Amino acid sequence: MESGPAIFAGAAFTLFGGALLLWTTVRTMHREPVAYGVAPRTAVAVTGVFGAVSLVLGVWCFGRL
Repeated sequence: MESGPAIFAGAAFTLFGGALLLWTTVRTMHREPVAYGVAPRTAVAVTGVFGAVSLVLGVWCFGRL
């Protein structure tokens, strides 16, 4: 009964974290800004941390099944 919400949350966090990391990597490799009005290194660091945390949360949710 509790596995349904865990699967949904795990999928949402994993997809968001993976997509955010992929998007940040592509923008950085093309030398395009990740966030307008923010220093490039700061933007890459912050989005990388949030992407990694979301990915870890998704894996943690799947591990709770």
